[in-house]
Amino acid sequence: MNKTALCAQIAALGFFGVIGSGTTLAADPAKINWSKIPATHVPLFYPGQSSYEWLRSDAHKNAAKEVKRGDSCVSCHDEEDAEKDMGEKLVKAGPLEPMPIAGKEGYKDLKVQAAYDDKNAYLRLQWKTQNDYPGTEHQYLRFDGKEWKVWGFPKLDKIVQDRKMIGLYEDRMSIMIDDGSVPGFAKQGCWLSCHDGQRDMQKQFTKDEVAANPLLTAIKKSDVRKYLPETRTDPLDWKTGKTVDEINKIKAAGGFVDLIQWRAHRSHAIGMADDGYVLEFRLSDAGKDVYSGNADSKTHAPKFMWDEKKVGYKSITVDQLHKGDHFLIREKNAVPFDPNAGWKEGDLIPDYITSREDAKGSAADNNAIASWKDGTWTLVMIRPLGLTNSDDKALKPGGVYNIGFGAHDDNITTRGHHVSFVKTLALGAPKGTKVDINAVKLP
Repeated sequence: MNKTALCAQIAALGFFGVIGSGTTLAADPAKINWSKIPATHVPLFYPGQSSYEWLRSDAHKNAAKEVKRGDSCVSCHDEEDAEKDMGEKLVKAGPLEPMPIAGKEGYKDLKVQAAYDDKNAYLRLQWKTQNDYPGTEHQYLRFDGKEWKVWGFPKLDKIVQDRKMIGLYEDRMSIMIDDGSVPGFAKQGCWLSCHDGQRDMQKQFTKDEVAANPLLTAIKKSDVRKYLPETRTDPLDWKTGKTVDEINKIKAAGGFVDLIQWRAHRSHAIGMADDGYVLEFRLSDAGKDVYSGNADSKTHAPKFMWDEKKVGYKSITVDQLHKGDHFLIREKNAVPFDPNAGWKEGDLIPDYITSREDAKGSAADNNAIASWKDGTWTLVMIRPLGLTNSDDKALKPGGVYNIGFGAHDDNITTRGHHVSFVKTLALGAPKGTKVDINAVKLP
């Protein structure tokens, strides 16, 4: 990693000394000697629509029986280059990919290094992007001459597939963490959270189906996102659901998966990674997220625009995309939207605004420092040890955790990512303990 560039990035954002909501950095991540930290190469592959339900169906060749009895994915897929072979097959048109993306890669190599000190765990991740630019752009609000409308959608959306809209979505790195409390996660990882019925998956939900579901109605959700089978009365049917009281008991027992997401547009700009978890839905931790919507719910016009005095412009146009970073940070470069500022057709303002000052509570636990150079993201995620929040998995020295990785790039989201089979992460594994990634204690 270019440590000078890394430090410069943080300094430019004005975040030295304020990393995290109440978080203290015992070690400066930019000064960790990563050349002394062992690296593990984690294969990531394109999974298509291979859901929890598909794994347990006859369509999963001769493996459904093994999956149902709890065998691990790698008990079958243990040959060399298994992930690469699967990814290159699944990314093409077939039963598990009805909408193939032209030129989409089926495989990525993720380099993982881990360290910890008395206060934090540090995960250093490196991976190449498919595009020759960093995916720091996300959807915008565009002025069409009369009103502001959302502009730019991920590549799996029909409007992009039909070539009626540009494909636009931020790069993202996600990590799922289980401390052994989630049945089946140690064997089958993130597939426990991926289901038929979800966005861009088989048998995708309808609004009527969601409205008829008592659980989703109770938690005030209008679609289907990641969830764990334990939250359904029928683990193979998202339309079923346990009561909120039953789910709260599962959560209290630790039966949820922690989900940390670093976003190249919505969290990278302020040196953070958002904090959430998966249980009956993909949920944010308590408090205030690192980003929020920038569109007024009634007028659809932006709430904030760029401060022209600070950045030299109040909006951008399509020809400026991927030419520099276009982050809208409330406390750094944003001012309230002026509807009388002489807007022209084609003007673009980000649909999301980020803020380190506004991020609060458990949702603001995680920090992240990233840089993109020569086609590669280098990301250091910083997670405080010993969190006591009810929606967090507490990382502790000597602990061993089940962990899964997911990378989004190439202007795509949902199932269009690359994922890993479940791995084990230890913070200083006891001698003789076999793990995939062993975090090194920093001096």
